[in-house]
Amino acid sequence: MVTFSKTGHADAVCDDRCCASPALAARGLSPQVAWLQYVTIGWMLVECALSLLAAVQAHSVALLAFGSDSLIELLSATVVLLQFLPRFSLARTQAERSAAVLLFLLAGAVVIIAVLSWRTPMETSRLGIGITAAALVAMPVLAWLKRKQARKTHDRALAADAVQSATCAYLAAVTLAGLVIFAFWRVAWVDSFAAIAAVPVLIIEGRRAWRGEACDCAH
Repeated sequence: MVTFSKTGHADAVCDDRCCASPALAARGLSPQVAWLQYVTIGWMLVECALSLLAAVQAHSVALLAFGSDSLIELLSATVVLLQFLPRFSLARTQAERSAAVLLFLLAGAVVIIAVLSWRTPMETSRLGIGITAAALVAMPVLAWLKRKQARKTHDRALAADAVQSATCAYLAAVTLAGLVIFAFWRVAWVDSFAAIAAVPVLIIEGRRAWRGEACDCAH
């Protein structure tokens, strides 16, 4: 594990309250954080499988982007767990930046998929509507619980992972909106538009995670 010292500079992103102490690192993974990450991994496995299946069936780029986001969220939750496994010894800075890179990769993948599939004909997906509606309920709760634990443990990688969960909820919302609009009004381009609408959020939150600004320890 790495520790962070107080710089005293005005441009420092986070102060000592946001940095991991040796005593905290020695305690390892708390049961609450472990539970949250295992729940996240289990849910993401189901969400990823069902959303990608729905994407293939409906030829939906928004569902494909949502399924890709589920995969990224799965990897992000795994990154948080790797911090606490002695065999891997993943430093917190590495974990934070890994989460940021995953967000950037997702943003790029969404743009490429949306552009290539702009005029691809799609079909109504009841499965897609169901899984995105479920995610819209589950992910904000997970994001809130992770941010709460991140403030308690001063774990910025977990805070970045909370951002991933919140972003997943946002992407679920825009994907669900696109699927419902298409189901009722058959507006073909709304699917790609729904996917691209999530890109600015992914980039902004990726930059915050890279800079270590996701800790939000001032509140």
